[in-house]
Amino acid sequence: MSAPTQTPPHPASRGGVDIRLPWWALALPTLAFVVLLALILNPSDAHAATGDPAVTRLLQHLQQLIAG
Repeated sequence: MSAPTQTPPHPASRGGVDIRLPWWALALPTLAFVVLLALILNPSDAHAATGDPAVTRLLQHLQQLIAG
């Protein structure tokens, strides 16, 4: 009677962690960041924003840098 042979484990499951992510795992946080950044940089959408003038100048400077 012969002993059953064992197949070698798959290279990805050899004691390591599978680090492959689906496409949406990076796309959704990136999209959320872009949407929130656009809301911050667009002063017409910030109806109740009466913050510190230094913060306003910083955001305007960032908007100019992003716009080109």
